[in-house]
Amino acid sequence: MDRFSRIEKLLGPEPFARLQASYVVVVGLGAVGGYVLEGLARGGIGKLRLCDFDVIGTTNINRQILALETTLDRCKSEVAAERVRLINPACEVQGMQIFCDEQTVHTILDPRPDMVVDAIDSLGPKVQLLKTCHELGIPTLSSMGAALRTDPTKIGFADLSKTRGCPLAKRVRKRLRRLGIEQGIGCVYSSEPVDFAYEGPQEEEIPTMAWRGCPRNVLGSMPTITGIFGLTLANQALLALSRPSD
Repeated sequence: MDRFSRIEKLLGPEPFARLQASYVVVVGLGAVGGYVLEGLARGGIGKLRLCDFDVIGTTNINRQILALETTLDRCKSEVAAERVRLINPACEVQGMQIFCDEQTVHTILDPRPDMVVDAIDSLGPKVQLLKTCHELGIPTLSSMGAALRTDPTKIGFADLSKTRGCPLAKRVRKRLRRLGIEQGIGCVYSSEPVDFAYEGPQEEEIPTMAWRGCPRNVLGSMPTITGIFGLTLANQALLALSRPSD
C-alpha cells in the first residue's frame, strides 16, 4: 500500500505486517488522545477502537486535533473514526461514545485488544482502566499530566514507577500501589515543575450530554506539549507492536 511505503521501508515488511494485524484501543480522544489516534492511523494499525463520552466544544480548539469549526458539538468518537477512515480506508475502526468506569471498562476491552492507550484526564476512570488492563494482562501505555507545561525538553517516557515530578503520576502510582500494582505501565510524562495541587476542581462549561463523573479541574495547556505527549505514545505503541510477540 503506497500510503505506508515509507514505514514499511523503515521497519521492514514483517514488522509492518504486524502493525496491520494489530488491534489497539484508545481511551480518551482529547488533546493527547487525538494525536495518539493520528499517529496510529498514519502508522498503519489495522484495527482501532476509539472511546470517549465527550463532544467537541470551542474550548477544545486550541489543543485538540479533532476540534474544528466543522466538528463543533459532535461526538469525539464519531469524528475520530471519520478521520481514521480518511487517513486509511482499510482500517477497521469503531468509534465508541462511552464513559470509562467500573461498569463499562470490560465492554471497552471486549474483544481483547493487543494494546490499550490511556489518554484519560480524570483520575478515577484512568486508575480503573489501568487496573483492569493490568489484571487482564493487556499491554498498556498511559499519559500523565501534560497541562501547565511549556518545556518540551522535560518530556520523557518511563515505567510509571520511575516517573518523577508529575503530580498526576504520583497520585496514579499511589492508588495503583494500594491495589498491588507496582510496575508494568509505560508512561509519557513531564518532569517540569508545576505549581499545582489536586484540590477542589473547578467545573468547566461543557455540553450536558457529555457530562459524567465529578467536576474537572480547568488547567491551561499548550497544543505543542499535548501533541508531543500523544505522538510519543503512538510512537511507543508502533514500535512495540511491530516487534515479534514473546
